[in-house]
Amino acid sequence: MISALCFVQVAPGKVNEVGQAMAEIKGVRSVYSVTGKIDMVALIEVVDHDRVADVVNDGIGRIEGVLSTETHIAFKTYRPQDIEAGFSIGAES
Repeated sequence: MISALCFVQVAPGKVNEVGQAMAEIKGVRSVYSVTGKIDMVALIEVVDHDRVADVVNDGIGRIEGVLSTETHIAFKTYRPQDIEAGFSIGAES
């Protein structure tokens, strides 16, 4: 599974519409409106790199009100359950 973060600049007054449209795209796990230099972040989870390109270019990038995107592919995910599982390897029950 490939995880990616897509940072999205949105036209003024379009955050709600763009957020709803992004959330409906297959491969977008969640969408957040955020503070700072960008307006929204979409968490993308798909099976391969080609699908990331499809979600960003053919999906998010074509939504009316999206001004620009910047996508980052995740190398590794750190989740509490993964860390706990790593510490329990070889531990007796």
